[in-house]
Amino acid sequence: MTTKFGKGCHLHLIDGSAFIFRAYHALPPLTRKSDGLPVGAVSGFVNMLQRYVEGNTGPDAATHVAVIFDKGSHTFRNDLYDQYKANREAMPEDLRPQIPLTRTATKAFNIACEEIEGFEADDIIATLSHQARDAGGRVTIVSSDKDLMQLVGDGVEMLDPMKNKRIDRDGVAEKFGVGPDRVVDVQALAGDSVDNVPGAPGIGIKTAALLINEYGDLESLLDRAGEIKQPKRRQTLIDHRAQIELSKTLVQLDCAMDLPFGLDDLEIRDADPDVLMGFLAEMEFRTVTKRIAEKLGVAPPVIEAAPVAEVAAPEAVPFDPEKYECVADAAALDVWITRIRERGYVAIDTETTGLNEMIADLVGISLCVEPGQACYIPLTHKAASSDDLFGSDDIAAGQMDFETCLAMLKPVLQDPAILKIGQNMKYDAKIFARLDIAVAPIDDTMLMSYAMNAGLHNHGMDTLSDRYLAHTPIPIKPLLGTGKSAITFDRVPIEKAVAYAAEDADITLRLWQQFKPQLHVKRVTTVYETLERPLVPVLAQMERHGIKVDRDTLSRMSNAFAQKMAGLEAELHEMAERPFNVQSPAQVGEIMFDQMGFEGGKKTKTGQWSTPADVLEDLATEHDFPARVLDYRQLQKLKSTYTDALQEHINAETGRVHTSYSIAGANTGRLASTDPNLQNIPIRTEEGRRIREAFVAEPGKVIVALDYSQIELRILAHIAGIDALKQAFLDGIDIHAMTASEMFDVPLDEMTPEVRRQAKAINFGVIYGISGFGLARNLRIPRGEAQGFIDRYFERFPGIRKYMDDTVGFAKEHGYVQTLFGRKINTPEINAKGPHAGFAKRAAINAPIQGTAADVIRRAMVRMPAAIDTLPAKMLLQVHDELIFEVEAAAVDDLIGIARDVMENASDPAVKLDVKLAVDAGQGANWAEAH
Repeated sequence: MTTKFGKGCHLHLIDGSAFIFRAYHALPPLTRKSDGLPVGAVSGFVNMLQRYVEGNTGPDAATHVAVIFDKGSHTFRNDLYDQYKANREAMPEDLRPQIPLTRTATKAFNIACEEIEGFEADDIIATLSHQARDAGGRVTIVSSDKDLMQLVGDGVEMLDPMKNKRIDRDGVAEKFGVGPDRVVDVQALAGDSVDNVPGAPGIGIKTAALLINEYGDLESLLDRAGEIKQPKRRQTLIDHRAQIELSKTLVQLDCAMDLPFGLDDLEIRDADPDVLMGFLAEMEFRTVTKRIAEKLGVAPPVIEAAPVAEVAAPEAVPFDPEKYECVADAAALDVWITRIRERGYVAIDTETTGLNEMIADLVGISLCVEPGQACYIPLTHKAASSDDLFGSDDIAAGQMDFETCLAMLKPVLQDPAILKIGQNMKYDAKIFARLDIAVAPIDDTMLMSYAMNAGLHNHGMDTLSDRYLAHTPIPIKPLLGTGKSAITFDRVPIEKAVAYAAEDADITLRLWQQFKPQLHVKRVTTVYETLERPLVPVLAQMERHGIKVDRDTLSRMSNAFAQKMAGLEAELHEMAERPFNVQSPAQVGEIMFDQMGFEGGKKTKTGQWSTPADVLEDLATEHDFPARVLDYRQLQKLKSTYTDALQEHINAETGRVHTSYSIAGANTGRLASTDPNLQNIPIRTEEGRRIREAFVAEPGKVIVALDYSQIELRILAHIAGIDALKQAFLDGIDIHAMTASEMFDVPLDEMTPEVRRQAKAINFGVIYGISGFGLARNLRIPRGEAQGFIDRYFERFPGIRKYMDDTVGFAKEHGYVQTLFGRKINTPEINAKGPHAGFAKRAAINAPIQGTAADVIRRAMVRMPAAIDTLPAKMLLQVHDELIFEVEAAAVDDLIGIARDVMENASDPAVKLDVKLAVDAGQGANWAEAH
């Protein structure tokens, strides 16, 4: 009997898509035994629905309920803005066939199941919420989606099922800094990178909330933007008004849809046992079928074929800082060690006084062996002092003895039978290595995410927690402060440190539990196990070794660069026929565009001439003045970024520079070097190459550099099946010299390094989709001449054009490209229109080649420590296709022979290349001589 919806009724609206993805990511792979159909997400979804039904009791029980789904990916918002949700990752292939089954499951429970073409589930939820509120009823939206928070209030609340936490007006204000009625205004300003809502550049949630609270609403803010005192913020709002207004339209939910059903259709109904049991039997869910049959008081159907590995969806354990334990003595730590040994794994995280692992001190250690249960071991926190802003230097009470703690944990951390799980484990491994603890074996959630999702998002803990656990971690800034009043972690009060640090370990364990089985589902287990995980200890050791840098050499270079800059400045003043500030872009623009009359200049918003590098490079193909300005800026960068800055990076204790490598930085698998960046030292100019002279060997030792010869062209020849390139490599021809000879009509025996360099730029530029415009800029030659080179190149190697077209086509169809070793590089913007389209296509063409080259050198690096273990040698640096070693002089030839063999055979046996890899070797007292 249908009851008309009205006062006293309570509507529950369940975000069906959130349930599905939660179930999918929480469970290991599960297939139906009878036919191999993936059913893991369906199994988890069924468990979640059943728990909802069983828990729908008491004063907050629903009288009406519906599960709301998205239908398709194209909505009216895509018609308004074609980039809306363009960055969303493609649906996993094994999830796609399960989506219709979740609808069938909902109906089998006799729960209303609603979706409408062209609208998002959020719009349906918004409309139903308004209808129910207007009819006098209550609404609970079962979701943690921030976009739905604009609906809260006037009888509408949210329930976060992950945390079992209700969200009311105060909860919304805590999240957005404004009430529910102004959430869309804040979102319009802040934008949303996940949904690709543009917003106002440079304005985040906090700033947006401050502005809305000050001006009342978005429209008033935009109308009065000229009153804002901060120039950059004022100009942003004025310049991007249309974009902000579009963003508000995108985030504003439609609360007045014309629905083909009414509230009365959503009344709670008991499931038909025959229908529900039939569905569960069809899915072959033995465990859940038996449990539900007992609840319904019916006999469970006979299921002959059981799923391979049916696992119930895990309970959502809430994050509760009050449950985290502070371990302050040996007895308490011993309890945790016992739990770790019983489990065989532990999530671990370190807190330190800084981000530089070579000088940071250990402050405390956090551990977790079960979601929601974690501890923090404070070791060196300082006592508080009311007289001093930064506290005293005395050790605070209530901490464990440093040496005792490490002595107890060392056997655990080094036990090969216990897996140590971390987020960016390289950092923690280096901290422990300085304390004579070799942490192994390890798993790294950051690298798991990178192996699965390169190109979709970054892989930091905050991002992963928000995205995969629907949990925002405790922020670090409020604990440490900013600016001059910032403190180090050892000054954080212990009670606050426990909540922050233990949560990190808790998050890490939960991510690991989700990611580990998904590696197999997404077919990247081999990538993670052979290219990512084993590289961590190799890089940690290289970074700790560092490389010796001669301060005097750098100082002399800085002086020489300063003198050369002064000479260029005088030359530019003479060309301009008056003095001006060469370091002022505006004054350079005045000379070029007002005085000399060059064309192609653009002005900034403030009316000044803009002289970025691309503008100067275009003009430099025809005029000397912009070319000299570029030369000046290049020297200025070499001086400030390298010869001056590198001196500050020399470690006081070791006399060496210790760079840090980011494994999960570039989407293609290339390593990134930071603090300092040693991979971007320019080598196209003589001045840039000379900087490497400062990287020297210790007395009695030699620097050895081994560099893959034209590896990307060799890989291209293999991947694209270009017979002419294969033959050239087989004949031992220098490809760059061959190209130079053909393009510039220069005999091979008259080839100069500069001409060969230009040919190299053509080789790599063309295969990565460079335009005539871009090549002209790179070579400082007329655009027509550059386009001629490109046209002749494709005529010479027609297979390259086919490879490019095929690769772009594959990316558009599948949403990713792949290296020869199975690394997937996602291409979410491959179907974008406008200025991003060209870049996305070039990136897709580049990725399989550059990514395979990166995989090859990773494989070589992983094998190298064992290969050179008996030699008095250390691997110090990796720079793209080059490995740099330091070795005793007597062992140079042995090192070159062994290392070359490892590098040239790094692709075997996984991939047999048609073109053999070749490695050039050099040696010398410094890096420049070796290269």
